[in-house]
Amino acid sequence: MQNQEKNRRVGLGVIAGVSAAVVIAVAGGGWWAWHSLRTSSPPASSPTEQAPTSVRQTETQKAEVYWIGATSNDIEVVPNAITIENTAQPEQILESAFKRLLAGPSDKNFSTTIPDGTTLRSLTLENDGVHVNLSEEFTTGGGTASMTGRVAQVIYTATSLDPNAQVWIEVEGKTLEVLGGEGLLLDQPLTRKGFEKDFDL
Repeated sequence: MQNQEKNRRVGLGVIAGVSAAVVIAVAGGGWWAWHSLRTSSPPASSPTEQAPTSVRQTETQKAEVYWIGATSNDIEVVPNAITIENTAQPEQILESAFKRLLAGPSDKNFSTTIPDGTTLRSLTLENDGVHVNLSEEFTTGGGTASMTGRVAQVIYTATSLDPNAQVWIEVEGKTLEVLGGEGLLLDQPLTRKGFEKDFDL
């Protein structure tokens, strides 16, 4: 009888001891997990401000329109830079330049010898040079100086992207050989170098 009570007490003591150990283990494991989570989690970083994306500007291509400008007693062709979207092809750039040229100057310091009403029929870049096809009005009016000036304006504007290019001036689709009643002979194709050699403004 005494042995049974003694065994019962021992059994209860063992159970109590095991239960205490389990409680301690669970509590310790929880503390360890919480501590690990706290130490391993990186601190929350504040959101960084991103620099605003700059607006992409459209790149541009420069061409030149040539006007007649007065310097002392001489008359000379004077370049006037224009800006065109860089996405345009060379033909489109030159077409835009000629439309500006044929519209006439907006600056009172410049003038033009190209007759009013002259229009651009077409402009093409071919293997033998720049072909500029103008309307019949290009051949009307003016004396030798005026005609020389208008030829110069066409040559220099047509070669604004390539100063060494050859230029063919056409009127209503036909190559222009003689300009005006006074008979200004044009030995085509024309170039800047050839014009400066053969003509004086």
